[in-house]
Amino acid sequence: MHQLKISNLSSAYGKNVVLTDVSFTVQKGEVVSLVGPSGSGKSTLLRVLVGLTAPTGGSVTLQGDTINYKNKNSVNLSRDRMAIVFQQYNLFQNMDVMRNVTIAPIMIKKRGRAEVEDEARKLLEQVGLSEKLSAYPDDLSGGQQQRVAIARALALKPDLLLLDEVTSALDPELVTEVLDTIRELASGGMTMIIVSHEMGFVREISDQVIMMDEGRIVEIGSPEDIIDNPKTQRAKDFFGKILRH
Repeated sequence: MHQLKISNLSSAYGKNVVLTDVSFTVQKGEVVSLVGPSGSGKSTLLRVLVGLTAPTGGSVTLQGDTINYKNKNSVNLSRDRMAIVFQQYNLFQNMDVMRNVTIAPIMIKKRGRAEVEDEARKLLEQVGLSEKLSAYPDDLSGGQQQRVAIARALALKPDLLLLDEVTSALDPELVTEVLDTIRELASGGMTMIIVSHEMGFVREISDQVIMMDEGRIVEIGSPEDIIDNPKTQRAKDFFGKILRH
């Protein structure tokens, strides 16, 4: 069974169509990267998956269960299995790192504080921030804040992690520490869908690469197929431009 199956997914804001007939599958433990020009629908796709943007057609099946995006309970159940990390960290500035990571499991999932805090310490050690438990977001670098955001998402114990341009707001020297965290998650078998412009990283970490343009999928394949040997003219133009820089 596929961990995630997306079939003919579409979405629109009024007359502005942002996704058209998007279809692909994700297997457990796979890393799938979405690439393409800005405005091609990559981030919108992630927002649709977690119910932040409404689909106008198609279906999403997560571990055999079709998500009914018109039903709040169905969406909430899907969010128990999926977690998203955005480009902006969205940390609570008035809470320390420990509180940022534990607030959702304690307040929303009603789990015991001691157990959640113990798990949070392990997660923060995993992302290299075990010494920052009592620090506040303003005391952290951008890369550190993004790693806290990843730990916060992992604290929800998702089966599928969605990463939306998580390095694009960072200074170049901070990008590596976040990418190293994602590498470690991938090596541990975390299923992920990643939106990224870091093509070297995409080539290294991805099982599948999906190129999108104007809300549609242009090509799907292995990194070697898509990045090195694109078949469509649109993909050839896109990779030809970005790989020259």
